[in-house]
Amino acid sequence: MKLFEQPAHVLHDMLVNKEITSLELTQAVLARIDEVEGDVQAYLTVTRDEALAQAKAVDEKIARGEEIAFLEGIPGAIKDNICTKGVKTTCASRILQKFVPPYDATVVQKLAAQNPVVLGKTNLDEFAMGGSTENSAFHPTHNPWNTDCVPGGSSGGSAAAVAAGTAVWALGSDTGGSIRQPASFCGVVGMKPTYGRVSRYGLVAYASSLDQIGPITKDVTDCANILNIIAGRDEMDSTSIDSVVPDYTKSLVQDVKGLKIGLPKEYFVKGMDPEVEGAVKAAVKQLEALGAEVVEISLPNTDYAISTYYLIAPAEAATNLARYDGVSYGERAEDAADLVEMMTKTRSQYLGEEVKRRIMIGNYALSAGYYDAYYLKALKVRRLVKEDYDKAFKEVDVIICPAAPSVAYKIGEKIDNPLEMYLQDACTVPLNLAGLPGISVPCGYNKDKMPIGMQIIGKALDEETLIRVAYTYEQSQSYYQDRAQLGGK
Repeated sequence: MKLFEQPAHVLHDMLVNKEITSLELTQAVLARIDEVEGDVQAYLTVTRDEALAQAKAVDEKIARGEEIAFLEGIPGAIKDNICTKGVKTTCASRILQKFVPPYDATVVQKLAAQNPVVLGKTNLDEFAMGGSTENSAFHPTHNPWNTDCVPGGSSGGSAAAVAAGTAVWALGSDTGGSIRQPASFCGVVGMKPTYGRVSRYGLVAYASSLDQIGPITKDVTDCANILNIIAGRDEMDSTSIDSVVPDYTKSLVQDVKGLKIGLPKEYFVKGMDPEVEGAVKAAVKQLEALGAEVVEISLPNTDYAISTYYLIAPAEAATNLARYDGVSYGERAEDAADLVEMMTKTRSQYLGEEVKRRIMIGNYALSAGYYDAYYLKALKVRRLVKEDYDKAFKEVDVIICPAAPSVAYKIGEKIDNPLEMYLQDACTVPLNLAGLPGISVPCGYNKDKMPIGMQIIGKALDEETLIRVAYTYEQSQSYYQDRAQLGGK
């Protein structure tokens, strides 16, 4: 297997044993970017010179006989809605196309302490609003397993980069499935931690009560290691949880004996791709064969989750995006007669259609006369969705369902039908409403060799059990070793 196809933990061992240098590794991944980026288009910015300089510095450290951290010298990428000091952070929006943050997000600071090689910033749906990475203002990203298909979204660039070998690891953000769904579509591992487990400071806000940063990796071992790095309380984020961060790598054990798995009937419904349902149920049977107990459960308010999400998220987005008005920073429209016209022209010219759509929905839901009927009612239903999970977790340890109701679809297939696109979030949105952790792991393919992801849902702050179940399943199969061939390249 080529260097760019290896997971970070294998590459770390190779660096420690001096079988490779960080410069060799970084050059191999940059060469892979040169080879396939034209087909995949996972990146918005590639920081080639900085990456090579970082790699050389790590090699010098190894040569001096010093110990290196887990990610030290290993090339990865960061979603372009996470602030990086001195490197453009555009949110894939024309309104921020020249924005260079004066500070690093907390997760970037935590990563920097490990001294990884950062290759650049990955593409996304504009302001993370979308599930296909077609809503980027700059270009769509293509799925490495079939470049005619979407990679999922909004963290499609991060998932595609890891799947294509143009990054060994990546960070994404998840507001309604934006890590787990692209991980499923691209055949990689993606985790949304418990809300508040990872600091959101420096993540450009979409829906503040739903957003969460998490890792996208080639396997569960890398996911556990990166979660170790980025998790923890942050004084700069009042919503981050003050709770001891366990060593997630201790959960990398193959043991699900006696564990109770809940299979929610509401997630296996008419309209779901039968190949997806079959692959996930086969994976559950495999876990059952390994000693887990499977019970059918009910999450009765699941049907209302999509409607609830698409009131709460746009309402928060309308508030968060009010700051993009051409006054303080970002692009500004010219030739305006007064302040109101300048703001109107700026937002009209520089924000994309999906962003405008969600701002309008949000402002409508928050407007006088409709607040109680829509937004307040959505908050009450959100509570019911959370209570469904609370009740279920009194009976079971984890819940398993698909990460997405279908495999990756063709670029352009759903972009003109927002409602159909929103329904793609049916399996992922409820977790964000409840603030729970979830992980997507590869569990098979459809007849066209497109990846399928199994989603494992856990109790709040119980990422350890998720990792244990995901790792046990992963190691019993070989899907995690498969790599996208990019048309035979």
